[in-house]
Amino acid sequence: MTDQAPKSFSQIKHVILILSGKGGVGKSSVTTQMALTLASQGHKVGVLDIDLTGPSVPRFFGMEGKSIFQSERGWLPVVAYSDANQNALLKIMSLGFLLNDRGSSVVWRGPKKTSMIKQFVQDVVWGELDYLLIDTPPGTSDEHIAIAEELRFARTDGAVLVTTPQDISTADVKKEINFCKKANIKILGIIENMSGFVCPHCSECTNIFSKGGGLKLSETHEIDFLGAVPIDPSFVDMIEGQTEASQPLVTLYRASALHSIFSSIVEDLQTKDLTSGC
Repeated sequence: MTDQAPKSFSQIKHVILILSGKGGVGKSSVTTQMALTLASQGHKVGVLDIDLTGPSVPRFFGMEGKSIFQSERGWLPVVAYSDANQNALLKIMSLGFLLNDRGSSVVWRGPKKTSMIKQFVQDVVWGELDYLLIDTPPGTSDEHIAIAEELRFARTDGAVLVTTPQDISTADVKKEINFCKKANIKILGIIENMSGFVCPHCSECTNIFSKGGGLKLSETHEIDFLGAVPIDPSFVDMIEGQTEASQPLVTLYRASALHSIFSSIVEDLQTKDLTSGC
C-alpha cells in the first residue's frame, strides 16, 4: 500500500461503495440497478465487483462468458453498454470473468484475497468515468479491511448500505455502520431492499418480509434513508431473458417500474456533497 490514490482512479469523478451486513440482501441487484439508472442518464459508469466468493455482477448484466484482457497499462474491463456514438457508458470488472462457470468456487486464504483486491483496485484501466460503483463482499471481513486500506488515499464519496426489513438484517447492518466509522468511510444512506413483493398479475405490493426496518435503522443512527425497493419478478425476468432481448438492458430497464425508484435514489445521492474527483 502507498500513500497515493490508485492511478486507475485518476479519471474517476465519484467512487461509491455498496455495503451490506450480511449476504442475500440483494446488494448486487442494488448495485446493478444504480449503474443502469446512471448509464440511462448518459453518465459513464464502472462497476467493480469485488465480492470474491459470490461474483454475480456478470450474470446481472448478461455478460457471463465474456473475457477480460491484459494490456500494457492493466486489465481492460468488459464494456456492457455503449451509446449511439459508440461511447462506452457502462464498464464491468469482476472475478466472475476469470472463473470457468458460475458454479466454480473460490477457496482462497486471506492473503490471496487481499492480493486480488489490490489488483482490482490498482490495475484496471477504467479511463474516464463519472461514477465507479464498488460491489463489496457481505459482512466486515479481511476483504473489507483490504478495501479500506487500498481506498484510503482515493477520493471516495462514501458508502450506500443495503438491508432488508427484518431485524436479523438490520442488526448486521449496525456492524457495518460501526465498521464505516472505524474505517473513516462516510455513509451516504441506507436502502431497504426486498421491501414488499409486487404481484406480477395485479401489481399489488405485499409486505412478506415486514416493512420499515431500514427506515427505523436510519432514524436511530441519524443516517439518510434513500428509499425502499420491493421485489419485482419482472426485473428477474428481464435479467434472465437478456439473451433473447432485442434491446440493450439499459433500454429495457428504463421502462421498468423499479427505474423510477432508483431514479429517486440516484437523484438523492447526486444532491449530496459528493467528493469532486478529477
